[in-house]
Amino acid sequence: MKTLQSLLSGFLLEYLPRRRGFSGNTVESYRDSLAALLRWFDSAKGVRPETLTVIDFDAANVSEFAAWLVEGVGRAPSTANNRLAAIKSFMRYCQLECPEASKVAAGVLSLKPMSRGADSVDYLTVDAVRALVDAASSDERDHALVSLLYDSGCRVSEIAGCVISDMRTEPPCTLKVIGKGRKARVVPISAPVGRIVTRYLASRRSGSGPSDPLFVNRAGRAIGRAGIAYVLSCIAAKAHETSPDTVPEKVNPHRLRHSKAMHMLEAGVNLIYIRDFLGHSSVTTTEVYARANPEMKRKAIEDAGAMVLGASRYSAEERQDLEAG
Repeated sequence: MKTLQSLLSGFLLEYLPRRRGFSGNTVESYRDSLAALLRWFDSAKGVRPETLTVIDFDAANVSEFAAWLVEGVGRAPSTANNRLAAIKSFMRYCQLECPEASKVAAGVLSLKPMSRGADSVDYLTVDAVRALVDAASSDERDHALVSLLYDSGCRVSEIAGCVISDMRTEPPCTLKVIGKGRKARVVPISAPVGRIVTRYLASRRSGSGPSDPLFVNRAGRAIGRAGIAYVLSCIAAKAHETSPDTVPEKVNPHRLRHSKAMHMLEAGVNLIYIRDFLGHSSVTTTEVYARANPEMKRKAIEDAGAMVLGASRYSAEERQDLEAG
């Protein structure tokens, strides 16, 4: 039987990038999922990665790992499902490369995704986003980074991959990004955020060329996904100290993307436009935001009832009292 180490290397270095043609960001996502599983074996089971075999990746252990992500460290079910999808992809590869593991792989492939409740979209209020942007305003790079991350609704990998020429700072401001499947899209950016990025580029990147990274770390190299997540976590901790009831203690970049989508939906923006804005391949993916918004559900039910029964005879305050009772 092939060693787990050789299977992992073949999967990440040969199968995904060369045979499947996956992008570097996608391969990194798969790598991170498998690395998280290895760390879980070490911390929760006391099994060092070098002693593991592919047989250890059975349905019971993988299911326990997914449950731990949600219940143990507070990850959203969607995050656990992304990890599970990556592990399943690896086990399909193992079926081809290591037939002895076929039975174990079949067990993992039969696992169902974790249930995602109607309120599973983790997003911030408008006031919370404002507090984050204010907390970042003392540093021009951080101010531009957080503002653009929210305003563009981009994935953290898309922002990390941008170069200076991707950002158009003259009105109408836009940002060109490369999304999943190497698909390019141009995202409209608000004029205030365009001015914030312009000030950052003028003061901190004046000697840089068009092909240089849009955002760099303290060493002057392109900032990566982990670097952006770290910057945001520090800003969130600062904002939480000032506004503990408004800003949660921990905020990750994807939460800002969810927040932008929800705020657009609450503002009445059509789901089709939100789909294109976010770079989703199908509106089915975008519909999760509509399902997650209880206020929109309530209004839709009220509007439907009013069509048949007429407007409510109760005032807004009276309806609130009835709901509270």
